[in-house]
Amino acid sequence: QVQLVESGGGSVQAGGSLRLSCAASGRAFSGSTMGWFRQAPGKEREKIALINWSGANTYYADSVKDRFIISRDNAKNTVYLQMNSLKPEDTGVYYCAAAWKTPYGTLRFSSGQYDSWGQGTQVTVSS
Repeated sequence: QVQLVESGGGSVQAGGSLRLSCAASGRAFSGSTMGWFRQAPGKEREKIALINWSGANTYYADSVKDRFIISRDNAKNTVYLQMNSLKPEDTGVYYCAAAWKTPYGTLRFSSGQYDSWGQGTQVTVSS
């Protein structure tokens, strides 16, 4: 059974940092696009960071560009999201997702293309 398990969420003051982790099990990690999505209260889920299998291609939403860094350790089947300079508007539930079969070098940009999702981890940023 495929599982994605997020960790690292919590409460932090504005300007602080958090590092989210997402560990995958039950399926080969290779060939996947991994993504972090966020759902703020009362808003639709949005993609905020994506990374391809090799890590050479990444995508960031404008709202997090230059503050968040996505990375992956394929040997550990884990993807990370380093979040710096956090703002109150970063508050929400953060989900990890996997698109298991992605052509090499490409990314999956639509949430509908993701096959597996984690349970989510809450991030709360206070002003």
